[in-house]
Amino acid sequence: MLHKFWLNVRMFVEGARLSYIALFHWLRPTTYVASKVIMPVNQILFFTLLGVYATSRSNADFYIIGNSVQMASISGIYAMTMTIGGDRWAGTLPYLFGIPTNRLLMYLGRSLFNVFDGMIGVFMGLLFGVIFLGLDLSATDPLALTIVILVTTASTCGMGMALGSLSLITVNVFFINNVVYFLLIAFSGSNLPLEDLPGWMQAVSDFLPLTRGIAAARDVINGAHLGDITGLLAGELLVGVIYTAIGFFMFRWIEYHARRGGSLERI
Repeated sequence: MLHKFWLNVRMFVEGARLSYIALFHWLRPTTYVASKVIMPVNQILFFTLLGVYATSRSNADFYIIGNSVQMASISGIYAMTMTIGGDRWAGTLPYLFGIPTNRLLMYLGRSLFNVFDGMIGVFMGLLFGVIFLGLDLSATDPLALTIVILVTTASTCGMGMALGSLSLITVNVFFINNVVYFLLIAFSGSNLPLEDLPGWMQAVSDFLPLTRGIAAARDVINGAHLGDITGLLAGELLVGVIYTAIGFFMFRWIEYHARRGGSLERI
């Protein structure tokens, strides 16, 4: 029993490591920097300057924090989709389905390094805000902020895992990814206060990742402690679990029908 447990743990970690390496092995450093550094910085700068200019807000922190945390969706949405869908595009999906290991651990392992990568992206956005835009972190509880970023990134990866499972049966998943990414910008409260949104948009935002995470990050940076944001964190975590469950059941459904129809190579 113990041997089987450690075997599953090893498969979980090795699968996570190799899938992450496979995700970026073909990228040139300049391409990686463009997608993980330059684009996020440009987004933060664009929305911050536009927001301060177009509204009466004299404090840019609202936009800096919102767009920095929103950077979690780059790894959560795009990288997770490529991680899961990459097995189909590379022709390794039949081997993946043939591995005699715990399917849930294997599936969750795909998100491990993407969660940490997404957290780094959020911290980089906040650091950019501190250095170039004057973001004040003096009242911030570092541990609480780290937990907020971890939960928010994991929740966003949950949605990405659902989209990744969808990529196993569709060709145009990146069109869907782009739509989802920009919808998150509009609905999550990263650039518009949720209370200013129409009622139907506020209702939709309750079912999306990032919404509560961005609110929690703003509270922590403004001086709140971990105990003050447990409700927001619990809600964000629940949203992530729901999307992860949807993605996993889709993955198992696809595997079942692929095996039944003998169509592993043509998914």
